[in-house]
Amino acid sequence: MAMALDGIKVLDLSRLAPGPYCSMLLADFGADVTLVEAVPGANAKLGGPAADPEAAKRAAAYNALGRGKRSIALNLKNEAAREVFYELVRGADVVLEGFRPGVVNRLGVDYETVSEINPRIVYCSLSGFGQTGPYSNLVGHDINYISIGGALGVIGRPGAAPAIPVNLLADFAGGGLMAAFAICTALLAREHTGRGQAVDIAMSDGVLSLMTAAMTGFFSTGTPLRPGEGFLTGARPWYDTYKCGDGRWFSIGSIEPHFYDALCRTLGTEEFLGKQHEESVWPAMRERFEAVFATKTADEWMAIMSEHDICAAPVLEQENIVTDPHNLAREMVVTVDTPAGPVQQVGVGPKLSETPGSVQRGAPLNGEHTDEVLASIGYDADRIAALRAEGAVG
Repeated sequence: MAMALDGIKVLDLSRLAPGPYCSMLLADFGADVTLVEAVPGANAKLGGPAADPEAAKRAAAYNALGRGKRSIALNLKNEAAREVFYELVRGADVVLEGFRPGVVNRLGVDYETVSEINPRIVYCSLSGFGQTGPYSNLVGHDINYISIGGALGVIGRPGAAPAIPVNLLADFAGGGLMAAFAICTALLAREHTGRGQAVDIAMSDGVLSLMTAAMTGFFSTGTPLRPGEGFLTGARPWYDTYKCGDGRWFSIGSIEPHFYDALCRTLGTEEFLGKQHEESVWPAMRERFEAVFATKTADEWMAIMSEHDICAAPVLEQENIVTDPHNLAREMVVTVDTPAGPVQQVGVGPKLSETPGSVQRGAPLNGEHTDEVLASIGYDADRIAALRAEGAVG
């Protein structure tokens, strides 16, 4: 079956989560992604080859971010290795890199150099704070990018320290997902212009973009959103989480009046009907809700709520995510065959009717496809052996 990105060739120079997630998304929809990885031992920060091949094989099997890709190991500080990269660029559509600004220039694989070789290349630079601006050269991680992008400042409870989420907002949404969207947009633009272009993705920008709706109120009224005080941040007892009798948590989101009325009737708290927006009764309402939710398990509440058209769901722990019937029905937990045996991974999110995505294969080992990729651009066995002997490839 045809896939949406069939024929698109991606060279992925990135290392940490945001870039691999971006290229995973592209690979899931048919892009031919080649990881351009460091030669083991050539970079002190990355360390040498794995001491245990079986451990490396198992790690690759569970590395969902690397699935569907090939791997070539190149020491880009070596001139011969750079020539290999340039040859790969000639037939590529996309280059993705996630280094600190300036690194690709020192390596000689920057946009200006690459676009001279292939003017149709879409070159995506994915970094924490972008290629420009006063923070562009600062180091950081997800927690720092969501701080500057504004998300961390609105997450949590009043008077408490900010609640640190898993690195979803900057690394994966503001970074990897935004980069994949931008790459596809640039590829579409190329159909009209005939040329590629540089794409500058800052994770802090991506987070602030995700804050678009949340920022609207501030822009219009000048009133800043504070943790636990907003419409959607837990201030209202009918949009919050409650601890159940089994110690698990349950979420309710009864914003619309008819959903709120159904909630009150189902919980047996009819005394609060018609008082949804009376802030003075919210403390008493929250106390009653807490007491009622504590009388049943999370699964029992889900069974009850689902019968009464109420916006509600249990807060799934990881062990329950993978057994949830809806997640399974939506094929969001899949089994992937790998050299280490079948493993579970998260499935493909977007569901396309005509060109659906799918997990093609597991992640490669570092340099697993070096010979295969080199042979595809005309390198014979002797030449490959010479490159390996001088440390240009691994």
